[in-house]
Amino acid sequence: MTGIDYQSKIPNNVELGADRRLQRALEQWQPRFLQWWQDMGPDGFQQKDIYLRTAISADKDGWAHFDHVRMPDYRWGIFLSEREPDRRIAFGDHIGEPAWQEVPGEFRTTLRRIIVTQGDTEPASVEQQRLLGLTAPSLYDLRNLFQVNVEEGRHLWAMVYLLHSYFGSEGRDEAEELLQRRSGDADKPRILDAFNQPCNDWLSFFCFTMFADRDGKFQLASLAESGFDPLARTCRFMLTEEAHHMFVGDTGLERILRRAAQLTKADPNGNARALGGIDLATIQRFINFWFSYCLDLFGSEVSTNAADFFGAGLKGRFNEEKRYTEHTALGQTKTLAMPRGGVLVPEDVPLRNAMNEVLRDDYVDDCVNAVRRWSKAVQAEGVDFEVKLPATRFHRRQGIYTGSHFDLDGNAISEEEFDYHRDEWLPSAGDLAYLASIMQPVYEPGKIANWIAPPRRGINGQDFSYEYVRL
Repeated sequence: MTGIDYQSKIPNNVELGADRRLQRALEQWQPRFLQWWQDMGPDGFQQKDIYLRTAISADKDGWAHFDHVRMPDYRWGIFLSEREPDRRIAFGDHIGEPAWQEVPGEFRTTLRRIIVTQGDTEPASVEQQRLLGLTAPSLYDLRNLFQVNVEEGRHLWAMVYLLHSYFGSEGRDEAEELLQRRSGDADKPRILDAFNQPCNDWLSFFCFTMFADRDGKFQLASLAESGFDPLARTCRFMLTEEAHHMFVGDTGLERILRRAAQLTKADPNGNARALGGIDLATIQRFINFWFSYCLDLFGSEVSTNAADFFGAGLKGRFNEEKRYTEHTALGQTKTLAMPRGGVLVPEDVPLRNAMNEVLRDDYVDDCVNAVRRWSKAVQAEGVDFEVKLPATRFHRRQGIYTGSHFDLDGNAISEEEFDYHRDEWLPSAGDLAYLASIMQPVYEPGKIANWIAPPRRGINGQDFSYEYVRL
Protein backbone atom coordinates (compact mmCIF):
# COMPACT_ATOMS: atom_id res chain seq x y z
CA MET A 1 0.00 0.00 0.00
CA THR A 2 1.00 3.63 -0.33
CA GLY A 3 3.44 4.89 2.28
CA ILE A 4 3.69 8.56 3.25
CA ASP A 5 6.86 10.60 2.81
CA TYR A 6 7.33 12.46 6.10
CA GLN A 7 10.77 13.76 5.15
CA SER A 8 9.33 16.31 2.75
CA LYS A 9 8.35 19.79 3.87
CA ILE A 10 4.79 18.78 2.95
CA PRO A 11 4.17 15.11 3.86
CA ASN A 12 2.53 13.33 0.96
CA ASN A 13 2.02 10.07 -0.90
CA VAL A 14 1.53 11.67 -4.34
CA GLU A 15 5.23 12.06 -5.24
CA LEU A 16 4.98 15.81 -4.84
CA GLY A 17 8.72 16.20 -5.34
CA ALA A 18 8.36 15.08 -8.96
CA ASP A 19 6.31 18.21 -9.76
CA ARG A 20 8.53 21.10 -8.71
CA ARG A 21 6.13 23.83 -9.80
CA LEU A 22 3.25 22.36 -7.79
CA GLN A 23 5.53 21.78 -4.84
CA ARG A 24 6.68 25.41 -4.84
CA ALA A 25 3.09 26.67 -5.10
CA LEU A 26 1.97 24.58 -2.13
CA GLU A 27 5.05 25.55 -0.12
CA GLN A 28 4.10 29.19 -0.68
CA TRP A 29 0.55 28.45 0.54
CA GLN A 30 1.79 26.55 3.60
CA PRO A 31 2.93 29.59 5.69
CA ARG A 32 -0.43 31.26 5.13
CA PHE A 33 -2.18 28.09 6.31
CA LEU A 34 0.00 28.01 9.43
CA GLN A 35 -0.75 31.66 10.11
CA TRP A 36 -4.47 30.94 9.74
CA TRP A 37 -4.05 28.05 12.19
CA GLN A 38 -2.35 30.31 14.74
CA ASP A 39 -5.01 33.00 14.31
CA MET A 40 -8.13 30.83 14.07
CA GLY A 41 -7.16 27.40 15.40
CA PRO A 42 -7.67 26.17 19.00
CA ASP A 43 -7.14 29.09 21.37
CA GLY A 44 -4.72 28.71 24.26
CA PHE A 45 -3.26 25.26 23.59
CA GLN A 46 -0.87 25.68 20.67
CA GLN A 47 2.22 24.89 22.76
CA LYS A 48 0.75 21.92 24.62
CA ASP A 49 1.61 18.30 23.89
CA ILE A 50 -1.51 16.47 22.63
CA TYR A 51 -1.90 12.71 22.20
CA LEU A 52 -2.71 12.78 18.48
CA ARG A 53 -2.88 10.19 15.77
CA THR A 54 -1.10 10.79 12.49
CA ALA A 55 -1.42 8.96 9.19
CA ILE A 56 1.61 6.82 8.31
CA SER A 57 0.15 5.00 5.30
CA ALA A 58 -2.96 5.16 3.15
CA ASP A 59 -4.29 1.66 3.84
CA LYS A 60 -7.12 1.11 6.31
CA ASP A 61 -5.07 -1.08 8.67
CA GLY A 62 -1.84 0.81 9.17
CA TRP A 63 -2.47 4.48 8.67
CA ALA A 64 -2.65 5.69 12.29
CA HIS A 65 0.28 6.40 14.63
CA PHE A 66 -0.26 7.88 18.12
CA ASP A 67 2.13 10.17 19.98
CA HIS A 68 2.21 13.42 21.93
CA VAL A 69 2.79 16.35 19.59
CA ARG A 70 2.15 20.07 19.56
CA MET A 71 -0.58 21.04 17.14
CA PRO A 72 1.53 23.51 15.09
CA ASP A 73 4.00 20.63 14.58
CA TYR A 74 1.31 18.25 13.36
CA ARG A 75 2.32 16.77 10.01
CA TRP A 76 -0.42 18.11 7.77
CA GLY A 77 -0.09 16.90 4.22
CA ILE A 78 -1.57 15.34 1.11
CA PHE A 79 -2.75 11.74 1.31
CA LEU A 80 -4.75 9.87 -1.33
CA SER A 81 -5.95 6.29 -1.21
CA GLU A 82 -4.35 3.71 -3.47
CA ARG A 83 -5.12 4.11 -7.17
CA GLU A 84 -7.24 1.35 -8.69
CA PRO A 85 -5.79 0.17 -12.03
CA ASP A 86 -8.15 0.60 -14.97
CA ARG A 87 -10.87 2.19 -12.83
CA ARG A 88 -14.05 2.96 -14.79
CA ILE A 89 -16.79 5.53 -14.26
CA ALA A 90 -19.59 3.63 -12.53
CA PHE A 91 -22.67 5.81 -13.09
CA GLY A 92 -24.27 8.55 -15.14
CA ASP A 93 -23.95 9.28 -18.83
CA HIS A 94 -20.28 8.27 -18.99
CA ILE A 95 -20.69 4.89 -17.35
CA GLY A 96 -18.03 2.40 -18.42
CA GLU A 97 -15.56 5.04 -19.63
CA PRO A 98 -12.09 5.22 -18.02
CA ALA A 99 -12.07 7.37 -14.90
CA TRP A 100 -10.62 10.81 -15.56
CA GLN A 101 -7.11 11.50 -14.32
CA GLU A 102 -7.36 15.11 -15.52
CA VAL A 103 -10.30 17.51 -15.30
CA PRO A 104 -12.58 17.26 -18.36
CA GLY A 105 -12.89 20.73 -19.85
CA GLU A 106 -16.69 20.70 -19.91
CA PHE A 107 -16.84 19.98 -16.16
CA ARG A 108 -14.04 22.27 -15.01
CA THR A 109 -16.24 24.95 -13.42
CA THR A 110 -18.59 22.42 -11.84
CA LEU A 111 -15.80 20.35 -10.32
CA ARG A 112 -14.08 23.42 -8.95
CA ARG A 113 -17.33 24.49 -7.31
CA ILE A 114 -17.78 21.05 -5.72
CA ILE A 115 -14.22 21.02 -4.37
CA VAL A 116 -14.37 24.59 -3.05
CA THR A 117 -17.66 23.99 -1.26
CA GLN A 118 -16.33 20.84 0.40
CA GLY A 119 -13.03 22.53 1.21
CA ASP A 120 -14.73 25.52 2.80
CA THR A 121 -16.39 23.36 5.46
CA GLU A 122 -13.06 22.15 6.85
CA PRO A 123 -11.53 25.40 8.19
CA ALA A 124 -15.02 26.62 9.08
CA SER A 125 -15.52 23.94 11.72
CA VAL A 126 -12.11 24.69 13.26
CA GLU A 127 -13.11 28.35 13.54
CA GLN A 128 -16.46 27.44 15.10
CA GLN A 129 -14.74 25.31 17.75
CA ARG A 130 -11.65 27.39 18.52
CA LEU A 131 -12.68 28.41 22.06
CA LEU A 132 -14.07 25.06 23.23
CA GLY A 133 -10.81 23.89 24.76
CA LEU A 134 -11.21 26.55 27.44
CA THR A 135 -14.26 24.71 28.84
CA ALA A 136 -13.38 21.05 28.15
CA PRO A 137 -15.11 18.56 30.51
CA SER A 138 -12.07 16.26 30.64
CA LEU A 139 -8.62 15.73 29.13
CA TYR A 140 -10.08 12.87 27.10
CA ASP A 141 -12.60 15.24 25.50
CA LEU A 142 -10.00 17.97 25.09
CA ARG A 143 -7.81 15.57 23.16
CA ASN A 144 -10.71 14.47 20.96
CA LEU A 145 -11.54 18.08 20.14
CA PHE A 146 -7.98 18.73 19.01
CA GLN A 147 -7.86 15.49 17.00
CA VAL A 148 -10.95 16.60 15.12
CA ASN A 149 -9.45 20.05 14.59
CA VAL A 150 -6.11 18.92 13.16
CA GLU A 151 -7.81 16.44 10.84
CA GLU A 152 -10.16 19.13 9.55
CA GLY A 153 -7.02 21.12 8.83
CA ARG A 154 -5.64 18.19 6.87
CA HIS A 155 -8.90 17.84 4.96
CA LEU A 156 -8.45 21.46 3.92
CA TRP A 157 -5.02 20.47 2.59
CA ALA A 158 -6.65 17.68 0.60
CA MET A 159 -8.97 20.07 -1.24
CA VAL A 160 -6.24 22.70 -1.70
CA TYR A 161 -4.01 20.09 -3.33
CA LEU A 162 -6.73 19.38 -5.90
CA LEU A 163 -7.26 23.09 -6.55
CA HIS A 164 -3.55 23.78 -7.01
CA SER A 165 -2.85 20.64 -8.98
CA TYR A 166 -5.74 20.64 -11.44
CA PHE A 167 -7.21 24.15 -11.72
CA GLY A 168 -4.27 26.46 -12.40
CA SER A 169 -4.44 30.12 -11.37
CA GLU A 170 -8.17 29.88 -10.67
CA GLY A 171 -7.52 27.04 -8.24
CA ARG A 172 -4.75 28.97 -6.50
CA ASP A 173 -7.06 31.96 -6.07
CA GLU A 174 -9.76 29.70 -4.61
CA ALA A 175 -7.21 28.20 -2.19
CA GLU A 176 -6.41 31.70 -0.94
CA GLU A 177 -10.10 32.45 -0.48
CA LEU A 178 -10.47 29.37 1.71
CA LEU A 179 -8.20 31.09 4.23
CA GLN A 180 -9.96 34.46 3.94
CA ARG A 181 -13.55 33.54 4.73
CA ARG A 182 -14.50 33.28 8.40
CA SER A 183 -17.24 31.34 10.15
CA GLY A 184 -20.05 33.70 11.15
CA ASP A 185 -18.41 36.78 9.62
CA ALA A 186 -21.05 39.24 8.43
CA ASP A 187 -19.00 40.38 5.44
CA LYS A 188 -17.22 37.19 4.41
CA PRO A 189 -19.02 34.17 5.90
CA ARG A 190 -18.44 30.54 5.09
CA ILE A 191 -20.38 29.18 2.12
CA LEU A 192 -22.83 26.88 3.95
CA ASP A 193 -25.00 28.30 6.72
CA ALA A 194 -24.54 25.46 9.22
CA PHE A 195 -20.85 26.38 9.29
CA ASN A 196 -21.65 29.94 10.33
CA GLN A 197 -23.61 28.92 13.43
CA PRO A 198 -22.02 29.50 16.86
CA CYS A 199 -20.61 26.40 18.54
CA ASN A 200 -19.76 27.81 21.95
CA ASP A 201 -20.62 24.92 24.26
CA TRP A 202 -19.86 21.20 24.34
CA LEU A 203 -23.45 20.11 23.78
CA SER A 204 -23.34 22.02 20.51
CA PHE A 205 -19.94 20.52 19.70
CA PHE A 206 -21.18 16.96 20.14
CA CYS A 207 -24.30 17.76 18.09
CA PHE A 208 -22.11 19.27 15.40
CA THR A 209 -19.73 16.33 15.18
CA MET A 210 -22.70 13.96 15.23
CA PHE A 211 -24.79 15.66 12.56
CA ALA A 212 -22.48 17.90 10.48
CA ASP A 213 -19.65 15.38 10.32
CA ARG A 214 -22.17 12.69 9.47
CA ASP A 215 -23.23 14.87 6.56
CA GLY A 216 -19.52 14.91 5.70
CA LYS A 217 -19.53 11.12 5.65
CA PHE A 218 -22.30 11.00 3.06
CA GLN A 219 -20.95 13.86 0.97
CA LEU A 220 -17.45 12.37 0.91
CA ALA A 221 -18.81 8.90 0.14
CA SER A 222 -20.80 10.24 -2.82
CA LEU A 223 -17.71 12.09 -4.08
CA ALA A 224 -15.61 8.94 -3.54
CA GLU A 225 -17.68 7.49 -6.41
CA SER A 226 -16.66 10.37 -8.69
CA GLY A 227 -15.43 9.76 -12.22
CA PHE A 228 -12.69 12.32 -11.50
CA ASP A 229 -10.28 9.85 -9.95
CA PRO A 230 -8.07 12.22 -7.89
CA LEU A 231 -11.18 13.53 -6.13
CA ALA A 232 -12.47 10.01 -5.51
CA ARG A 233 -9.14 8.87 -4.06
CA THR A 234 -8.85 11.96 -1.88
CA CYS A 235 -12.34 11.45 -0.42
CA ARG A 236 -11.80 7.75 0.21
CA PHE A 237 -8.86 8.58 2.44
CA MET A 238 -10.71 11.42 4.18
CA LEU A 239 -13.48 8.98 5.11
CA THR A 240 -11.06 7.02 7.31
CA GLU A 241 -10.63 10.14 9.45
CA GLU A 242 -14.27 11.24 9.34
CA ALA A 243 -15.29 8.10 11.22
CA HIS A 244 -13.57 9.32 14.39
CA HIS A 245 -15.31 12.69 14.18
CA MET A 246 -18.71 11.00 14.09
CA PHE A 247 -17.64 8.72 16.96
CA VAL A 248 -16.86 11.81 19.05
CA GLY A 249 -20.32 13.26 18.43
CA ASP A 250 -22.29 10.03 18.71
CA THR A 251 -20.67 8.87 21.95
CA GLY A 252 -20.49 12.39 23.35
CA LEU A 253 -24.24 12.86 23.06
CA GLU A 254 -24.86 9.39 24.47
CA ARG A 255 -22.68 10.26 27.48
CA ILE A 256 -24.52 13.55 28.10
CA LEU A 257 -27.86 11.77 27.84
CA ARG A 258 -26.79 9.01 30.23
CA ARG A 259 -25.63 11.56 32.79
CA ALA A 260 -28.82 13.58 32.32
CA ALA A 261 -30.84 10.45 33.06
CA GLN A 262 -28.75 9.69 36.16
CA LEU A 263 -29.23 13.19 37.54
CA THR A 264 -32.92 13.22 36.63
CA LYS A 265 -33.38 10.08 38.68
CA ALA A 266 -31.26 11.41 41.55
CA ASP A 267 -33.16 14.68 41.99
CA PRO A 268 -36.41 14.42 44.01
CA ASN A 269 -38.19 16.59 41.45
CA GLY A 270 -36.63 14.92 38.42
CA ASN A 271 -34.73 18.11 37.54
CA ALA A 272 -31.21 17.44 36.26
CA ARG A 273 -30.42 21.16 36.28
CA ALA A 274 -30.95 21.27 40.05
CA LEU A 275 -27.90 18.99 40.35
CA GLY A 276 -25.80 20.89 37.80
CA GLY A 277 -26.63 18.68 34.82
CA ILE A 278 -28.28 19.21 31.47
CA ASP A 279 -31.92 18.18 31.41
CA LEU A 280 -33.19 15.83 28.72
CA ALA A 281 -35.57 18.39 27.23
CA THR A 282 -32.71 20.82 26.61
CA ILE A 283 -30.64 18.11 24.92
CA GLN A 284 -33.62 17.32 22.68
CA ARG A 285 -33.90 21.00 21.67
CA PHE A 286 -30.25 21.08 20.65
CA ILE A 287 -30.70 17.88 18.64
CA ASN A 288 -33.68 19.50 16.88
CA PHE A 289 -31.60 22.56 16.03
CA TRP A 290 -28.46 20.91 14.72
CA PHE A 291 -30.22 18.07 12.90
CA SER A 292 -32.44 20.51 11.02
CA TYR A 293 -29.55 22.82 10.15
CA CYS A 294 -27.48 19.91 8.87
CA LEU A 295 -30.32 18.64 6.67
CA ASP A 296 -29.88 21.85 4.68
CA LEU A 297 -26.30 20.84 3.85
CA PHE A 298 -27.64 18.37 1.28
CA GLY A 299 -29.26 21.12 -0.79
CA SER A 300 -32.72 21.39 -2.25
CA GLU A 301 -34.96 18.34 -2.58
CA VAL A 302 -35.39 19.12 -6.29
CA SER A 303 -32.15 20.20 -7.93
CA THR A 304 -30.94 20.51 -11.51
CA ASN A 305 -27.40 20.76 -10.14
CA ALA A 306 -27.76 17.38 -8.45
CA ALA A 307 -29.07 15.94 -11.72
CA ASP A 308 -26.14 17.40 -13.62
CA PHE A 309 -23.59 16.14 -11.08
CA PHE A 310 -24.97 12.61 -11.34
CA GLY A 311 -25.36 12.62 -15.09
CA ALA A 312 -21.81 13.88 -15.55
CA GLY A 313 -20.42 11.12 -13.31
CA LEU A 314 -19.08 13.63 -10.80
CA LYS A 315 -21.10 12.72 -7.69
CA GLY A 316 -22.88 9.41 -7.14
CA ARG A 317 -25.27 8.08 -4.58
CA PHE A 318 -24.05 6.70 -1.25
CA ASN A 319 -22.12 3.51 -2.03
CA GLU A 320 -23.29 3.72 -5.64
CA GLU A 321 -21.32 0.75 -6.94
CA LYS A 322 -22.12 -1.55 -3.99
CA ARG A 323 -25.79 -0.79 -3.38
CA TYR A 324 -27.29 -0.26 -6.82
CA THR A 325 -27.60 -2.43 -9.90
CA GLU A 326 -28.90 0.31 -12.21
CA HIS A 327 -26.58 3.31 -12.45
CA THR A 328 -28.13 5.74 -14.94
CA ALA A 329 -31.24 6.77 -12.90
CA LEU A 330 -33.09 7.42 -16.15
CA GLY A 331 -36.82 6.81 -16.51
CA GLN A 332 -37.20 6.62 -12.73
CA THR A 333 -38.90 8.92 -10.25
CA LYS A 334 -39.01 9.68 -6.54
CA THR A 335 -42.18 10.84 -4.80
CA LEU A 336 -41.81 14.00 -2.72
CA ALA A 337 -44.31 15.84 -0.52
CA MET A 338 -44.43 19.23 -2.22
CA PRO A 339 -45.93 22.28 -0.44
CA ARG A 340 -48.75 23.59 -2.63
CA GLY A 341 -51.07 26.29 -1.34
CA GLY A 342 -50.47 25.49 2.30
CA VAL A 343 -50.88 21.73 1.95
CA LEU A 344 -48.52 18.90 1.07
CA VAL A 345 -49.13 17.20 -2.26
CA PRO A 346 -47.28 14.03 -3.38
CA GLU A 347 -45.50 14.58 -6.68
CA ASP A 348 -43.23 12.34 -8.72
CA VAL A 349 -39.88 13.97 -9.49
CA PRO A 350 -37.31 12.61 -11.99
CA LEU A 351 -34.86 10.59 -9.89
CA ARG A 352 -31.81 12.47 -11.07
CA ASN A 353 -33.36 15.74 -9.91
CA ALA A 354 -34.04 14.17 -6.51
CA MET A 355 -30.48 12.94 -5.86
CA ASN A 356 -30.00 15.34 -2.95
CA GLU A 357 -33.07 13.84 -1.31
CA VAL A 358 -31.84 10.29 -1.98
CA LEU A 359 -28.61 11.11 -0.14
CA ARG A 360 -30.50 12.90 2.63
CA ASP A 361 -32.73 9.84 3.13
CA ASP A 362 -29.66 7.65 3.71
CA TYR A 363 -28.30 10.24 6.14
CA VAL A 364 -31.55 10.32 8.11
CA ASP A 365 -31.61 6.53 8.35
CA ASP A 366 -28.08 6.62 9.77
CA CYS A 367 -29.08 9.25 12.32
CA VAL A 368 -32.16 7.24 13.34
CA ASN A 369 -29.95 4.30 14.28
CA ALA A 370 -27.92 6.49 16.63
CA VAL A 371 -31.03 8.01 18.22
CA ARG A 372 -32.37 4.55 18.98
CA ARG A 373 -29.14 3.70 20.80
CA TRP A 374 -29.35 6.91 22.80
CA SER A 375 -32.92 6.19 23.85
CA LYS A 376 -31.90 2.73 25.04
CA ALA A 377 -29.03 4.25 27.03
CA VAL A 378 -31.41 6.67 28.77
CA GLN A 379 -33.95 3.97 29.49
CA ALA A 380 -31.22 1.68 30.83
CA GLU A 381 -30.66 4.34 33.52
CA GLY A 382 -34.28 3.92 34.60
CA VAL A 383 -35.75 7.04 32.98
CA ASP A 384 -38.69 6.78 30.58
CA PHE A 385 -37.60 9.18 27.84
CA GLU A 386 -37.29 8.69 24.09
CA VAL A 387 -34.91 10.81 22.06
CA LYS A 388 -36.41 11.75 18.70
CA LEU A 389 -35.42 13.38 15.46
CA PRO A 390 -37.75 16.10 14.19
CA ALA A 391 -39.41 15.69 10.81
CA THR A 392 -37.19 16.63 7.89
CA ARG A 393 -39.54 19.51 7.08
CA PHE A 394 -39.03 21.12 10.49
CA HIS A 395 -37.02 24.37 10.72
CA ARG A 396 -35.65 24.24 7.19
CA ARG A 397 -33.98 27.19 5.47
CA GLN A 398 -32.97 25.51 2.21
CA GLY A 399 -35.07 23.61 -0.32
CA ILE A 400 -38.76 23.29 -1.04
CA TYR A 401 -39.84 23.84 2.59
CA THR A 402 -38.13 27.23 2.94
CA GLY A 403 -40.63 29.86 4.01
CA SER A 404 -43.14 27.29 5.26
CA HIS A 405 -43.60 26.29 8.89
CA PHE A 406 -43.99 22.82 10.36
CA ASP A 407 -44.12 21.30 13.81
CA LEU A 408 -41.80 18.56 15.03
CA ASP A 409 -43.94 15.90 13.35
CA GLY A 410 -43.91 17.69 9.99
CA ASN A 411 -47.45 19.07 10.14
CA ALA A 412 -47.97 22.42 8.44
CA ILE A 413 -48.60 25.24 10.93
CA SER A 414 -48.73 29.03 10.86
CA GLU A 415 -45.74 31.26 11.49
CA GLU A 416 -47.45 32.51 14.64
CA GLU A 417 -47.81 28.97 15.99
CA PHE A 418 -44.18 28.19 15.21
CA ASP A 419 -43.03 31.32 17.04
CA TYR A 420 -45.23 30.42 20.02
CA HIS A 421 -43.51 27.03 20.35
CA ARG A 422 -39.98 28.14 19.34
CA ASP A 423 -38.45 27.98 22.83
CA GLU A 424 -40.13 24.63 23.41
CA TRP A 425 -38.65 23.16 20.23
CA LEU A 426 -35.32 24.97 19.80
CA PRO A 427 -32.61 26.22 22.18
CA SER A 428 -33.62 29.41 23.97
CA ALA A 429 -31.51 32.27 25.26
CA GLY A 430 -32.06 30.79 28.71
CA ASP A 431 -30.71 27.41 27.58
CA LEU A 432 -27.58 29.03 26.19
CA ALA A 433 -27.05 31.06 29.35
CA TYR A 434 -27.44 27.97 31.53
CA LEU A 435 -24.97 25.96 29.46
CA ALA A 436 -22.47 28.80 29.62
CA SER A 437 -22.78 28.75 33.43
CA ILE A 438 -21.89 25.05 33.76
CA MET A 439 -19.18 24.88 31.09
CA GLN A 440 -16.21 24.93 33.46
CA PRO A 441 -12.97 23.20 32.46
CA VAL A 442 -11.83 19.97 34.10
CA TYR A 443 -8.17 19.36 33.32
CA GLU A 444 -7.15 16.86 36.00
CA PRO A 445 -6.41 13.39 34.54
CA GLY A 446 -9.19 10.93 35.31
CA LYS A 447 -11.67 13.64 36.37
CA ILE A 448 -14.74 14.78 34.45
CA ALA A 449 -17.40 17.49 34.60
CA ASN A 450 -20.63 16.68 36.42
CA TRP A 451 -22.88 17.10 33.37
CA ILE A 452 -21.38 14.28 31.27
CA ALA A 453 -20.65 10.60 31.91
CA PRO A 454 -17.13 9.24 31.38
CA PRO A 455 -16.44 7.23 28.22
CA ARG A 456 -16.64 3.46 28.31
CA ARG A 457 -13.03 3.20 27.11
CA GLY A 458 -10.09 5.45 26.35
CA ILE A 459 -8.17 6.16 23.15
CA ASN A 460 -5.83 3.62 21.57
CA GLY A 461 -6.01 1.26 24.54
CA GLN A 462 -5.23 3.97 27.10
CA ASP A 463 -7.28 4.40 30.27
CA PHE A 464 -9.61 7.36 30.75
CA SER A 465 -7.15 8.62 33.37
CA TYR A 466 -4.32 8.85 30.82
CA GLU A 467 -2.71 12.28 30.39
CA TYR A 468 -4.10 12.89 26.91
CA VAL A 469 -3.06 16.56 27.03
CA ARG A 470 0.02 17.71 28.93
CA LEU A 471 -0.85 21.06 30.46
